[in-house]
Amino acid sequence: MARIDWDEYKEYKKYSVRDDNFEILLEFIKSYYNTNSPTEIFNMLSLDDIAQMMLEKRSINDAEALENFLYKI
Repeated sequence: MARIDWDEYKEYKKYSVRDDNFEILLEFIKSYYNTNSPTEIFNMLSLDDIAQMMLEKRSINDAEALENFLYKI
C-alpha cells in the first residue's frame, strides 16, 4: 500500500478550489494514486497519522463510511 506523499499534496493543494483539507486530500489521492476505491483510499488513510486524525474528526471508521462521505462531496 502506498504512503501519502505530503510534499506532493502540498503542491496539489495550491491549485485546489476546495476549502476543506480532507476533501482536498481525497481528491489528491484519487488523482495522484489513480484510485477511486473507497477501500483502498481508507486503507491508505488509516496508515497515516495525520490522515487518521482527519478520519476521526469526521467519525469515519470504515470504508463504507468513507464511501458515504465521498458521495456527499
